[in-house]
Amino acid sequence: MNSVILIAGARLQAVLLLVFSSYMLLRGHNAPGGGFVGGLIAATGFVVYAIACGTADARKALRFDPGSIAATGLGIALIAGVMAMVLGDAFFTGQWLFVGPTETSKGWPLSTVLVFDIGVYLVVLGSILSITFALEEAV
Repeated sequence: MNSVILIAGARLQAVLLLVFSSYMLLRGHNAPGGGFVGGLIAATGFVVYAIACGTADARKALRFDPGSIAATGLGIALIAGVMAMVLGDAFFTGQWLFVGPTETSKGWPLSTVLVFDIGVYLVVLGSILSITFALEEAV
């Protein structure tokens, strides 16, 4: 499309959707949300950008092949499951690491649940964008 207003609005909306998807990803392992919802929101940002600016520009903005993003996410999710087995627990048992302990708290919690959510986020983002870009390029 050649609408300056649509292109400018799509760029702003894509940035806002990516920021919101990051928020949903990071809050999801303790509350509703997470990798799946965050990945859908991020994919929506790129789809809106692709509609306004074209698939070639959206692929350029993404910087990586969507199939590679999905495969990387699958590997990250698998690593989250294997980490429990390495530590002697069942596959996909949540493991917690507390960073920066202080006198009053155990520290900032990092978990394999968050690693799994990041993997799901990337799988959803990559697969949705692969399908969408293929469909848009076919039309």
